Amino acid sequence: MKVIIHDLDMQYDGILGKKCDDIINADGKYAPCQGCFGCWTRHPAECFIKDSLRQVCRLIGRADELIIVTENGYGTYSPNIKNVLDRSIGSSTPLSTYRGKQMHHTLRYGKHELLKVIVYGDITEQEKATFTYTAKRNAINDGFEKSEVLFLDDLSELEDVI
Repeated sequence: MKVIIHDLDMQYDGILGKKCDDIINADGKYAPCQGCFGCWTRHPAECFIKDSLRQVCRLIGRADELIIVTENGYGTYSPNIKNVLDRSIGSSTPLSTYRGKQMHHTLRYGKHELLKVIVYGDITEQEKATFTYTAKRNAINDGFEKSEVLFLDDLSELEDVI
């Protein structure tokens, strides 16, 4: 299953929707993570907040390929994308395991194939390096076999790289 998370205008939903099984529009019309860890323990992989991200743990957890389209925010995800990712913590469990000689949370849904991050907006070389490192670490932590980061000069290139 291919899932796309994006922070673009709704006009891109049509273009992106044709290229994936599910789409999450990080439009900010949802609550931020409350840090209660209920999605880890009390009601696994389901957030108690009754909004559009209630099932985001399950959706992201079941994705073989996760594509994130985000505006550069000083070398990391935009705030709206970060909120979606924060709300998906329940795709893992509170238990720990070793992956790649490092301690990580146990994956609730198993391993995945690809985490692809597509970045748009002004970005420096240092921010590119930071973004690449962050995506690589996120891929390891979330059980993705590989990560890929693409930097777009213009959003007109988006449809060709998804």
